[in-house]
Amino acid sequence: MPEVVFIDQDGGEHPVEAEAGQPLMQAAVDNMVPGILAECGGCCSCATCHVHVDPAWQDRLGQPGDDERMMLEGEEDAAPNSRLSCQVIVQPDWGGLRVTVADNA
Repeated sequence: MPEVVFIDQDGGEHPVEAEAGQPLMQAAVDNMVPGILAECGGCCSCATCHVHVDPAWQDRLGQPGDDERMMLEGEEDAAPNSRLSCQVIVQPDWGGLRVTVADNA
């Protein structure tokens, strides 16, 4: 399983083992990463799993779909490297991926 590092709002690092094929959000929730609220359970309808992808990884994760892009448009903390972690499916070769948890409060 690839290790993914979530960086919380205080700069704390939370390395977690993420199962390939599962949403990145699920790895965060299973490991109680602070700031990933996941209120909609992964339905792409709340943006409480918003993260900023390390720019070195942005191209590897691909582009957001239309629904995800629409959700992100309403976020004050949105940036070009923003993703909803519920829409990012972990790949086996993603060890070392780093994402920063957006201000989802």
